[in-house]
This record gives sequence, C-alpha cells and structure tokens, in this order.
Amino acid sequence: MKYNDYMKKIRLRNASYVRNFVFGVEDSLVSTVGLLSGIAVGGVARNDIVLTGIILLLVEAFSMAIGSLLSEQSAEEYLQRREVPPLALVANSLIMFFSYFCSGLLTLFPYFFSEPHAALPFSVGIALLALFGLGAINARLFKIRLFKNGIRTMMIGGFAILVGVTASVLLTR
Repeated sequence: MKYNDYMKKIRLRNASYVRNFVFGVEDSLVSTVGLLSGIAVGGVARNDIVLTGIILLLVEAFSMAIGSLLSEQSAEEYLQRREVPPLALVANSLIMFFSYFCSGLLTLFPYFFSEPHAALPFSVGIALLALFGLGAINARLFKIRLFKNGIRTMMIGGFAILVGVTASVLLTR
C-alpha cells in the first residue's frame, strides 16, 4: 500500500471516530435535556426523573451505538465495494455509546441532588457549556477559530434545546 493511500485510510478512520464522538455528545446533550425538561416541567417527582433519565441514557446510548455500527458498515461497504465485517467497526460503536451516555449523564446530574424546578436551569446550563466545550475542542484539534466554533456549536445545539424546552412548557400547560 502506498504511503498516501495509507494516510488517507487513517484520516477516514479518524474522521469516523470524530463524527461518532461529536454526534453522540451533541445528540445526547440536546435530547436528554429535552426529555428531562419536559418531565420536570410536567411536575414529575425527582426520583422518577432520575429513573427515566438513566433508562433513557442506557437505551439511547445502546441504540445509537447499534445505529453507528450499521451506518458505518454501510458507508465502508460503499467505499470499499465489498462486504465489511461489523467487528471491524466496533470502535465506532463504543465511541458513540460512551460519548452519548457520559454526555447525557452530565445533564441528568443536577436531578440527583436538586428538586426538578431547581435542577432544570442547571441541566440546561451544563448542556450549553458542554456544547461550547465540544465546539472549542474541535476547533483546537482542527486548528480553526476556537471561540467562534465554540459559540457556533453552542448556539446550534442551544437552539435545539430551546425547541425541546419550549415544547415541554407548551405541552404541559
């Protein structure tokens, strides 16, 4: 294999890892905050919110990992024009699982210690800070403008959070 072909293959693999990590973190932060805010605004007890959050994180992290495995396998088979064994792509699935689960746990964390009305703004704030951090880390890795990318990631994810929280408030009235 030529050096350029080898480097291209490594870049494609690393891009896949980054894609799975970013997708897992962003999706978890937004969807977990959306669900938690919906049930918190609805007056659900703290223990029920925590239980629901843990179940959500486990089910969704596993589902996202399986979705990652299947989509990455399809993409690889498209690129290579041959069958690719799923075991070759397990790293992508693990990245997706842990990035989704750990990020969602950040937004669930305030509900372990506070009543829902007090935990909700902390949960949203943690999600927004984590989105900014995600954008800033990406910017640092790819040598692009750190603050601009952090703000952009936070605003895009924040808009999705706003949609979820607004829906929660409107549907629980």
